[in-house]
Amino acid sequence: MRRGGPSVLGIVLAGGEGKRLMPLTTDRAKPAVTFGGTYRLVDFVLSNLVNGDILRICVLTQYKSHSLDRHITTTWRMSSLLGNYVTPVPAQQRLGPRWYLGSADAILQSLNLIYDERPEYVAVFGADHVYRMDPRQMLAQHIESGAGVTVAGIRVPRTESSAFGVITPGSDGQTVERFLEKPADPPGLADDPDCVFASMGNYIFTTKALIEALQRDAEDESSVHDMGGSILPQLTDRGEAALYDFSANHVPGETTRDQGYWRDVGTLDAYYEAHMDLIAERPAFNLFNRQWPIYTHSYQLSPARFNAGGIASESIISAGCLIRGQVTRSVLSPGVVVDPGAVVQGSVLHDNVHIGRGAVVRGAILDKNVEVPPGATIGVNPERDAELYTVSKGGVIALGKGQQVP
Repeated sequence: MRRGGPSVLGIVLAGGEGKRLMPLTTDRAKPAVTFGGTYRLVDFVLSNLVNGDILRICVLTQYKSHSLDRHITTTWRMSSLLGNYVTPVPAQQRLGPRWYLGSADAILQSLNLIYDERPEYVAVFGADHVYRMDPRQMLAQHIESGAGVTVAGIRVPRTESSAFGVITPGSDGQTVERFLEKPADPPGLADDPDCVFASMGNYIFTTKALIEALQRDAEDESSVHDMGGSILPQLTDRGEAALYDFSANHVPGETTRDQGYWRDVGTLDAYYEAHMDLIAERPAFNLFNRQWPIYTHSYQLSPARFNAGGIASESIISAGCLIRGQVTRSVLSPGVVVDPGAVVQGSVLHDNVHIGRGAVVRGAILDKNVEVPPGATIGVNPERDAELYTVSKGGVIALGKGQQVP
């Protein structure tokens, strides 16, 4: 935080394997997956923290973290003169020869970061969600409430509760009465029985409460050592947990359509649908908000080029792309080439994908360096696609990095 304000250390949990995003996570951690053409998923949480004046941030990594570490160290450079930093912290086995047992254990094994920084508060945020949020507003409520932990919550349909930690608020609307990790059939909200408050995976702790909760959890042999599955229920039972309603959060430059937008892109279908949210005339999530920018690596590439009658509509086209075919309702990362006669519809193409002459790609996610030969088709013959590629429950076709296309 700025001088004169409360001291806050940001801890970003970025060790997720992301099994449900395979094959995009075959060779990288989930927070390193490309999103929106030029971004990585981790850029969203880091941008929110930095825009919100939390300028000392540790990113805890574990699973296949090379590309994530490289992205953070080359992109997220803060002013060392002012003591600010964003630094990746790999698993270090500080408490013995074992890797992290869960997200709570990851922080327990990294308590040296907190002891060195000595903050008043610790913001523990997840690394793989797409949203804008001003954490200062959540921090202000946390300080005023005197709670040990404040958890950010968002209303979701009760039918989706099994994918989230579910928060039952007290009668005051702020105290957490109960916290259930991925329940099958939780009670609905008093004012909306068809909805529940889902945890966004963002927490602000008073430092003393966090350290004590982690130490108690470490002594519990039956614990799963997870922030949502262990620490939040523990502090809820002790009456130390509070709820922050994400719908009350406002950032500069937001639109009435994208205010309160938050997406967990943990599955191929959710990842695909979040991309489709970007390309509407009035997008559900507006990447063009200059008052609350999402920061990322700046590619040194020429502007996108359109030749030989190439066209694109309702799409995001990144720098370095060469479009000589037809692109509609798609998101193209830097360096994508679409040859004459090729058709790309409703697809997400990562860096340096090449679509050959006359090829057709529909409803697909192609990871970087995929080459689609001339005349090949993806998304045209469902039975053949199912034999060759990963196909999600919603019918989205996904190809991994450099995967061969017959």
